[in-house]
This record gives sequence, structure tokens and C-alpha cells, in this order.
Amino acid sequence: MAEDQPPSIKSLKSRFEQLAQDNTTKLSPRRDDSRVRQRNALTNSDLSPGQKRPPPPPPPSRSTKKPILSPAPSPLLRPVPVPAVLRSPRASPEHLSAQDNAYDDDVPRGGGVASLRERFATAAASPSRAALKPAPRLSLLLTQSEPSVLDSFPPLVPRPAPQSTEDTSSDEYRDAPESPRMPGVASLRNRFSTLILPTPQSTPKTLPRNDHLTSHSEPNILAPSPPITVRRPPPPPPPHRSALFDSVDDTLDQTSSNSSRYSPFSDDESESSLPPAIVPHTLHGSHYRGHSDSISSSSSSISSISPPYKPHPRPSLTVPPPPPPRRTGNENSRESSASSTPTPHSPPPLPSRRPTPEDIPDAILPPPSLPARNSINIGTSSPTDFIADRKPLGSSKLPPPPTRTIAPGDKLPPARRTHTPSSDEESGAEEGGDDPRMLLPDASRASRRPPTLRTPKMHVPAYAAHVVVAGTRVLVATHHHLRCFDLARHTDVPIWVGDTKEMGVRDAKVTALEFRAGSAGGVVWAGTKEGHLIELDMDSGEVTGSKFGAHAGVVTHIFRHRKAMVSVDESGKVLVFEPSATSGSEVPSLTFTPPRVCRIADKHEFVKLLGGLLWTSVRNDTNGSVPIVRIYDIFTPGNPVRTASVVPNTTHHVGAVTSGTLLQSHAGFAYLGHEGGFISIWSLATGPECTDVVKVSASDVLSLEGVGMRLWAGGRTGVICAYDVSSRPWVVTNAWNAHSGLPVMRIFVDPWSIEREEKLSVVSVGRDEQMRFWDGLLGIDWIGNELLKREREFSTFRTINVLVVSWNVDAAKPEALTDDSANLTFLNDALTSVSPAPDIISFGFQELIDLESRKMAAKTRWHDRLVREVRALAEGYTVIHTESLVGLFTCMFVKNSERAALKDVAITTIKRGMGGRYGNKGGIVARCVIGDSSICFINCHLAAGQHHVRQRNADVTAMLEEKSVFPSSDAIEESLAYVGGGDGSMVLDHEIVFLNGDLNYRIDQRRDAVISSIHSGDLEALHTHDQLLKEMKHNRGFRLRSFHEGPLTFCPTYKYDRRSNEFDTSEKKRVPAWCDRVLWRSRDPERVKLLHYRRYEANVSDHRPVSAAFAMTVKSVRLDAWAKEKAVVEEDWLGTLVELLADAREFYVEQALI
Repeated sequence: MAEDQPPSIKSLKSRFEQLAQDNTTKLSPRRDDSRVRQRNALTNSDLSPGQKRPPPPPPPSRSTKKPILSPAPSPLLRPVPVPAVLRSPRASPEHLSAQDNAYDDDVPRGGGVASLRERFATAAASPSRAALKPAPRLSLLLTQSEPSVLDSFPPLVPRPAPQSTEDTSSDEYRDAPESPRMPGVASLRNRFSTLILPTPQSTPKTLPRNDHLTSHSEPNILAPSPPITVRRPPPPPPPHRSALFDSVDDTLDQTSSNSSRYSPFSDDESESSLPPAIVPHTLHGSHYRGHSDSISSSSSSISSISPPYKPHPRPSLTVPPPPPPRRTGNENSRESSASSTPTPHSPPPLPSRRPTPEDIPDAILPPPSLPARNSINIGTSSPTDFIADRKPLGSSKLPPPPTRTIAPGDKLPPARRTHTPSSDEESGAEEGGDDPRMLLPDASRASRRPPTLRTPKMHVPAYAAHVVVAGTRVLVATHHHLRCFDLARHTDVPIWVGDTKEMGVRDAKVTALEFRAGSAGGVVWAGTKEGHLIELDMDSGEVTGSKFGAHAGVVTHIFRHRKAMVSVDESGKVLVFEPSATSGSEVPSLTFTPPRVCRIADKHEFVKLLGGLLWTSVRNDTNGSVPIVRIYDIFTPGNPVRTASVVPNTTHHVGAVTSGTLLQSHAGFAYLGHEGGFISIWSLATGPECTDVVKVSASDVLSLEGVGMRLWAGGRTGVICAYDVSSRPWVVTNAWNAHSGLPVMRIFVDPWSIEREEKLSVVSVGRDEQMRFWDGLLGIDWIGNELLKREREFSTFRTINVLVVSWNVDAAKPEALTDDSANLTFLNDALTSVSPAPDIISFGFQELIDLESRKMAAKTRWHDRLVREVRALAEGYTVIHTESLVGLFTCMFVKNSERAALKDVAITTIKRGMGGRYGNKGGIVARCVIGDSSICFINCHLAAGQHHVRQRNADVTAMLEEKSVFPSSDAIEESLAYVGGGDGSMVLDHEIVFLNGDLNYRIDQRRDAVISSIHSGDLEALHTHDQLLKEMKHNRGFRLRSFHEGPLTFCPTYKYDRRSNEFDTSEKKRVPAWCDRVLWRSRDPERVKLLHYRRYEANVSDHRPVSAAFAMTVKSVRLDAWAKEKAVVEEDWLGTLVELLADAREFYVEQALI
């Protein structure tokens, strides 16, 4: 006996193999004929019609030995691989049965091979037998193991008891679709079943069941517990199977599929179609491994069909179902059955386990209605039953939606924003935050003329160079090299060149420069990377003083204030040199003046001495989205410090502080420039404390300086802007390209130029490594503005008529202007709407062609039709412009009598579709000069969409601020035809601008309210909701704010059904709007007067055409009179210059800079 041998690997080969052989034998026990007869008798007399099966009593123990409980199962336990011994030819039923005799003493036996033959013969003639173990465990093992001896067994499906032919309505074991709800987990499975099973008529046979199959204990290999044999009540028979299932595929269905439908948690023997098996996550106990080993030794039918086992992921949050209650039945029937025949005992039900997603069928269909029965049904119903039985809360009918009653004359409620906005091309609300341009100061009338003072050609490295300027003297330090220039000599050759090595300071790199206090720009202090301080003479370049090792690190800044000097290093050490009575000098000296040490925050990004206070800021030192500024009073004993943050009054992120300055016109405030294009305003009287933040640019403000009455700011685009901060919103008075599109690194004022040159010189240094000098008082703009005021002294004027027609034709052809008098006479009515006949006619069409077909022939047809209509007029006209951009089309005519006065004719296109890459949206821009007046015409089509206001604003801004739209004009030497210091290359350089087209601005009001106002003639009520009018009134950065428009006295021109007067009746039902507009802008508002602004009733498009007629005044300049008047204005400027310089000098004296 293998059991008597001492445990060893060589003798036993493995305890796993013994367990496999042991449990293989248990799967095919020998049966006693008497016990089989008893079971058959029990099956035939177990239940009577209309009675329910009693619950089985607990199984009695057949052994005096108690099973040994093992420790809790390990969660890492996996199925044991099939031993090689079971794959040998010896692993036959006869051989395994013989081996089983050596290990099992308590299991009843009866026949060995004969028993197996009997079981095989029974399988061919009788229904399936009850399962010997939980089906999910068997299904798992079958998918992992090799062919099993159970492949030859009948399918493991419970069988019902025989039914009586007399009373089938009360029989408990009927077909699943016809049986009423049954209790327990089996009832739930049956309710989820969709398979209708026939009632079998065969007699089942009960088989012994091993009680140890329900154990959940950890196996003990060296000391296995004796098995306990348990008999299970007879199960219901399986459904009738045809000969089709006798193929090889039936093997899989019998062993894997059917076993997967059988649940080990069932306490009911009724017939049902079960959901998929619950795949165990771990295998507990030695009996599972024994089953795995026994099943794996047979033919190869299952391994060729079943897929390999894959562990299923365990759901994280799955609530297990509650255990089903025990059902009750007829106790008398149960007692009679138990007294007549021995009642087999069944083990207690297994505990409920947590289901997995694989356990739930893909499609759960509700079962058919079941007939009522007299027995009591207690169990768990399917989820569909709960849904079907659920009653609605409250009344079965929902209350009607709330309604609002608006009496005649009452004010309409505010407009609702629909979730599906009406848009002909785009839908949905705009994404993203506010457009930065919406908050910018108005720059529509800014002068682009550079206030150039001088342009010396000297190389100034962008980051390594440091510059100081005093009048005509300029000192440039680059690393250890120093160069001094004299601008009065008008040469680029320096007057002296020095090197720190020759000055006795080896390997010293200059990192900071500043004029010494009290030297009037004749002595310079230089800080080095090594922490040294050196004093130099500007005339000779000699070293007049030094203080080596004054700082332990790099000297980053040097400032002067009154008679004191301040030096700052990167570690936060500050040295204050103040002359005292003991030093014997009124000016600070590096040799004799002892410095006072102060401490500030280290690693500062911004340091500036403003108003006697040291302002500092660190990039990473922020309060949420705004930077923190620390202000030190270094000239007060104790060095008090104040910490303040920028007021977060904007939705944008206020970047780090880059620059700061004081302004002469607002002496009580300080201004700090920030990354992101912001300028913060600080009140010096209350702290200092930040009072406001203004968005001035779309790019970073890199440099900032207060010059006279203007605040100058330099950005990354190389443009310097001068802001008038006296009114809110701010106004850009000057904006010019200072450094060829490269960032402006620094802007500072030379206060000594007031006395030495009688000018206020402003110096800028850019990334182009050039230094520029600008007139801080903007004298050239003052002279130009005064000349405009006296224009009538040297100019003559006359009036001409201009007609502008705009129409979105919606791809309609000119031949479609038929079938209606309004269509037939539209063009003639528009051309004859001005009396006398217009001198300039501009036709601007949109959507002339279908964007999908792109048939260009339509443009030629419309051109020919327009020429034919214009020629029909009494006066003769000439075509001066014709241009197209996808669907846009512009055709301009001028009267032959004005053709000689026309010059500088040009036309171009600007694309705005898809960010400026496509021409489906954009504009056609044309210009001409009549006499000495420049005129610009824009025919545009802006972004569509009910809520895309910001996109339309951006399209307008791009067209008005486009650089180099036209070539620069050199027709007039002084460019008298253009305004704002422009040369005609930009749109706003022109004196008069007309803008027409499908602007697509909508009405922010409900459709029914808009139509009601239109029908009642109350158009003024819609003006407050018109997007264009609101932008022009409230948006301070709107580029059309300087434009004008006639009163909207006609009905909205969009959107109509074609060939009708009905507004859009399509599915979108767009809100009517004034999409088609005509606007104008003039430097002098008196030069343009509106004659009419009307619409026409041509209905071949979904838009209605509009036209506007103007009486425009043009000028002709007499150059000799202009020259005389200019001389007078320049003399007046000299007197004003003296006053402005005196005010500037007084300001810089108060700030202790001179």
C-alpha cells in the first residue's frame, strides 16, 4: 500500500498524484444493486401531484472520525497541473478503480470495471445524472485539463421527477416557461432563462455525492481527511436531446456548457436553464485538485474544442445577492415520502458568492407570463420583475410646463440662450475665455509715424550689454569691454575704449551701470560679476575709485536717489551709500563713504527704485494667479518692508513683473508692467497698494517708461505704444515699429538731455542689437495735429456721391432675377437711388458661388450683368476694380468725369477662413485717391454663427490691422492724402473707409419675440439686442468702434425662405437679424454724410440686398500755402517745447534723478 510507505518524493512521486488517483476513483464508485433499487423507489414515490419537495435534513456522518479542518485557503492558490502519471495509458477506468480500493474504505463499492460498463450503458438509454460537484468548478477544470473520463458520461443536468399525465397543471416539475416563480437562487436563474425545455418522461437515478466536495478548507497533503459520502435527492431530467447532439461537438456541450449552466448554490432540484457559471478565483481544498487530476485522464475530445482558461477580472464594487429564503411546502407529503423509503440527505446550501460581469448574460429578456398556482412562491425575482411591477410616483400624468403670460405693452423677458443655437454654418457656443483684444485700449486712431530723434549705428548686444546715456555721451559695457561714444560728432567711432583688465581688475565682467549722484552724468559706477564696484570718468575712462568685494555675488542693479547710491546683488544684499558729515563730501564715494547693509528677497526677477522705495518681485512668488510685490523703504532705519499682491480683477493670468515706472501726469501712482500684456496701477499714498489692472497688449510688456504725459510700453513684437492714461479706457496715441519686429528689451529716459540738448530723449534697446533715440515729447505729432486743424487755410474741397451696394446672393445667378417686379427692377432701383448720379459705385457680393461646386462662371455672369445695368445710365462709367475671393466679388465703377482725378488705385484680398488659410471668409480691400483724399472700400464676409461674436471681432481686427495690405505710396512727398502718419499700406491709413458685407452679427433675442417686433413695426426694441450695436457701444477694444452706421429703419435682412417673404421655416428656424450692413469711418466726421440706408425686396436669395449712399467731401492741397502754414506751426511748437521741458525737468528733480 502506498499509504504505509514513509512520505518521500521518490516513493510517492508526489502527494498530488495520489490525490488525483484518490479522487478519480471517487468519481466512479461502485454501486450496490439494493441501493439503486431503493433510489429508484424513492424517485418514483418522492412527490405526489400538487406537493412540493421537503427540504432535505442535514447529512449524517458515516464515519466516527471528524474531518480535520485546514487553515483558510490562500488567495494565491492556483489549479494544480495534471500529473504526468495520469496521462499514461494506465490511467484507465479499470486501473483507477483498482487503485481506489487501496485508499477509500468508507465509500460503498460494487463492481469496478463492471460498474463503469453499467454506467456507460445507462448513459445511452437514460437521461443525465446529477452532478458530482459544483458545475462552475468542473467547467473551470474542464477548460484547463486534458480529456476526461467524464467525456463519456451523460450531461450533468438535473432531472425532474416523473410527472403524472392526469394532473399536469399542478405538477411542480413542468417546463420552465410554464412553471410559476420558484424560490431560492434557482428561481432567479429560471426567471432569467430564455430557453423553453420540454418535460422529460424518463426515470432518474440518484447517485452518491461526496460531502467533501463542498468543503472550503485548505488541503493537508500529508494528512488528508477521510471523505464523507452524501446522497443527493433525485434531480429533474434534462431536456430531450436529438441525435444531432451525438457528435463530437456534443462532448463539449455535455461537459463544459451544461456544467457551466449548473450552479453549485442551488437548493432546488427543479428543471431550469441556468445563466453562465461563476468562474472561481481560487480553488480551495484538496478535493478540487483531486477532481482536476481525475478529470484530466481520458480521451482528447474536450481539449480539441474548449478554449484555454483565462482568469476573469474581479469587479471592484459588486454587491452580492442576498441568500434566498427556505421555501415551505406540504409537510404531510414529505412525511409520507420519508416513511415509505429512506430519504437521501443533501448538504446545506453553499453561501452566496459575489458575481462577476461574465455571469450576467449579454441580453436578458423577460420570460413569458406564467400561470398562477396555489402554492406559495417565496424567492428572489429578476430585475425585470421589479421594473415591470414598479408603479410611477404620484400621478400617472406629468403636470404641464409652466407658462408665462405677457400682456400687451409689457416688457419682454430676457432672451434665453438655446442649447442648439441657430447657425447656418457653425453651431455651438464659443469655447475658451474672453478674447484678449476685447480688453485692449482703442488704437484705431493711433499714429504710426515714428518720433525718430536720431538713429546711431552702434552695436549693442541684447543681453550682455549695459548702456547709460547722458546727453550726447553714451557708454556701452559688454563683458569686460567698455566703449564711450559722442553722438554730437555724428560718427560711430567711440571716443575711448577700455578694458577691466587694464583697469586693475582681472576677469571682471560688467553687469550694472549707473551715473553717480551729483556728477551731472560725468561719473559712472560699474558693478561686476565678482561683486566689485568701480568708479569711472566719462571723459577719460580712468578709474577714480573702487571697492573690491563689496558684494559676495553678482551686482545686478545700481540706482541713484538724491545724493545716495544703491547697489543690489543676486543674493538679496543691498548696500546704501549715503554721504554724511563725517565723510567730508556731499557725494557718495566708494573709498570714503561706508555703506549701510540691507537685506531683501534673493533671486529677484524685478528690482526698481521708484519714489524712494525699492520695489522687488520674484517670478515664483505669487498669490494664486497674481504676483507678489515686496516694497522696501531702504532709506528709513529698520528697513521696513511691505508685501502686496496685484489685484486679481481680471479673468486672465497676470504674469510676472518685468518693469516699472512713474508718470509725470499722475505723480501719485506707480505703474508696473507684467507678462501677458498687463499693467498694474499702484497708489503711492495708500501703502503703496494696487488699485487696478489694465490689459494693454496681447503680448508681454517687457519694458515700461513714463515719458511726459504718455506711458510708453515695449513688447515682444518690436512695437512701442504710447498710452494716454488720462481717460478710461486708455487711448493709444502712438504705435510704431521700433525694432524691426524684435522684442524691445529696455526703455529709459535721459533726463540730462533736457539741459544739454533741450530735448527729452528716450532710448530703447532691442533684440535687433540696435539703440534707438526717440522724441519723448512727440513733437512731430503735435505739429501734424495742428496742421489738420488749419487744413482749410491751404486746401480746397468739393463733394462727390458714393453708392455702396451689398448683397449675399446665396449662389443665385443673375438670370434668376425674374418672376417678380422687385427682382426685375432691383439693380436699376439701386443705381437710381442717388440724385445726382453717384460718382463712385461699389458692388460687394457674398456667396456668389456655391462653395461645393465652385463654378466660377457665375462671377462672369454677374460682372456682365452689372456692366450692362451701369451702362444703361445716362452718365458714362469706367470699371476701376474687379476682384473675387472664393464667394466674394467686388466690382467698382467711377464716373468718367472723375477718372482724371483718380490715382494710387490698388486692390487686394485678405483671407480669414480657418485662421487665415482659406478664403471662404475674409475680405476684398480696394483703395484709391481722389485729389488729396484717400478712400478705402472693404467688402467682407465674417464668421457665421449665432454666438460667434468674438470670432467676428477677430476677423474685423485682422483686416483693419493687417500690415502691408497695399504697397507704400510715394505719390505725394508728405503723404498728405493719408492720416495718422501712415503711408497707405494699412487700411486705417486712409482718410475715409467704407465697410460693407455680410457681417453676420445677429440679434440676441428669441425668434418669436423678434418676429413679433418686426410685425408690429417696433424695430427700435431690437436695436438693444443687436450684437454689432452692442459691441460698438460697450466693447472698448472693438475695432469698429470708430465707425458709424445709419439708423436701422428697415426690417432684418436675414434669413428668408427663397422666393418668399417668410422668415426661415427650416428645421433650424434661425432668428432674423441685420446681417447685411454698411459702415463708414472718416478722420473728420463732417466729411461724410449719409444720404440713404435702405434694403430691397429681391427674393432669389435668403438675404435681402441693402445699399447706402453718401455725400463725401474730398480735398485738394495747395502745396505753397501748406508750406507757409507749416512754418507757422513749427514756431508755435518751439514755445510749447520750452514749457514741456520745464515741466519735465521739475518732475525729474522731484524724483531725485537730476
